Amino acid sequence: MNITSVAPPTGAMALETWQLTKRFGRLTALDAVTLKVAPGSVHALLGENGAGKSTLVKCIAGFHRAEQGSIVVDGREQDIASPVKARALGIGMVYQHFTLAPGMTVAENLLLAGGQVPGVIAWKRKRAQLQAFLAATPFRLDLDARPLELSAGEKQKLELLKQLYLRPRLLILDEPTSVLTPQEADEVLGHVREFARAGLCTVLLITHKFREVMAYADEVTVLRRGQAVHHCAVATTDAAQLAQAMVGDSAATGSGRAPTRPAAPRSGDTVPALQVDGLSVMGDRGALAVRGLSLQVRRGEILGVAGVSGNGQRELVEALVGQRERAGGTVRVLGEPYAARRADNHRLKVRSLPEEPLRNACVADLSVAENMALRDFDRPPLATRGLLRMAHWRSRAREWIAAYGIKTQGEDAPIRSLSGGNVQRAVLARELAGDINVLIAANPVFGLDFAAVAEIHRRLREVRDRAGAVLLISEDLDELIELADRIVVMSEGRVVHECAAAQADRRVLGAHMGGGHHGTAAPVATPTPPAPADAPLEEAAA
Repeated sequence: MNITSVAPPTGAMALETWQLTKRFGRLTALDAVTLKVAPGSVHALLGENGAGKSTLVKCIAGFHRAEQGSIVVDGREQDIASPVKARALGIGMVYQHFTLAPGMTVAENLLLAGGQVPGVIAWKRKRAQLQAFLAATPFRLDLDARPLELSAGEKQKLELLKQLYLRPRLLILDEPTSVLTPQEADEVLGHVREFARAGLCTVLLITHKFREVMAYADEVTVLRRGQAVHHCAVATTDAAQLAQAMVGDSAATGSGRAPTRPAAPRSGDTVPALQVDGLSVMGDRGALAVRGLSLQVRRGEILGVAGVSGNGQRELVEALVGQRERAGGTVRVLGEPYAARRADNHRLKVRSLPEEPLRNACVADLSVAENMALRDFDRPPLATRGLLRMAHWRSRAREWIAAYGIKTQGEDAPIRSLSGGNVQRAVLARELAGDINVLIAANPVFGLDFAAVAEIHRRLREVRDRAGAVLLISEDLDELIELADRIVVMSEGRVVHECAAAQADRRVLGAHMGGGHHGTAAPVATPTPPAPADAPLEEAAA
């Protein structure tokens, strides 16, 4: 009897989950989630942090096993017990954070993605195969370049190429555009959508950006508290409806620019609240990261600083808040020299909301009350004649916990026990107390859920409306367009563009963020199937 092997299926996958339930101890992370993803479609997953999005895709990708329910691939139930089984079925995943081997070349990273690299590689033949593969994709990378030499956008493209090299039937993308310029984001998502429409794969896209859902997805599912609460075709919905489904609050809109009044100097305010002239700052590698940068922020204004990560924004913030030395230039607050010392902060009323507050603005093992007192623990009423009055620390902390809706076991709980959003709220309560002349906020909502984002954005507007000046550094262009009165773009340590936020052109901003001068993106071409790696990876040179 002749036994013929059956070739594994190719092309876009049909995926369903039925009543999928996953628990971690007493926490039900997924609660009977039923989902249907049509083959050749781009299906978006929306939801707040903790809504269950990552748990769902990790069950599909074999990293978690659900206690109940089933996963159905092309009409057949599958037990996806491991990532190896998921890969065998044709499921690939691009993670939010890079998983590249930084010391290896692009070619070596692509081969490593296959998981079966021989001890000796026939490089001449293998490079020819990789060149043929790259020629069939929309992305161009130097096979000999190493991730250390690549920009953030190029690294993200390499992550995507690693999965395309394996010819996935289902491609899961977890926040794939978080480090990309708008042009790069449109390029990546545009080509991914074309791969799906060509029938090469099905795409499951996790994103927080409504614009990406509306522009590139065919269907959308909203998760809330572990449950799938809303399914619809993108063509039949809008961002406001999706935001309402995410938070369960009819007042939530989550889209569009909040009404702002024109930023203008107030009567008698001829001196900027914050003035930076010719600032230069050294980076970690001994080269200038900020190069002769100048900017000013007026009272009653939010100035947004846009830019792709790695263009000097972090060093700028650290120099302004006193965490990094300045190599040159001057900084003034209300016309007075500002050296970012504790006495300056008190006298000139300068506050800051840093990125990663647990690492940059807190002492993890101290209590919530103690962290809330870090700015004024030695001043009345928290201290009298050199004696710390702990009862006042605790009572004020309880007031702030209630006012800011901080979820904690109490003011004496260590702050490291709080979630990221609640740590940020605790820092917010401390930094926004009292009068403020200048607030420096760096990616203040990074990684936070929808409700926390809305709360922090409201607080930033309140600072501006009380005549404070806000310098908002963010890698999220949507956030800047929504909040800021003016926007400047940083590229290679310099300010290269400035505009009023109300007239901001996303593509022009993106062109300057990427170091270009034009806002026109190349048209997206319909892809051809990547050339198959016909020789198995286990081949070796004789």
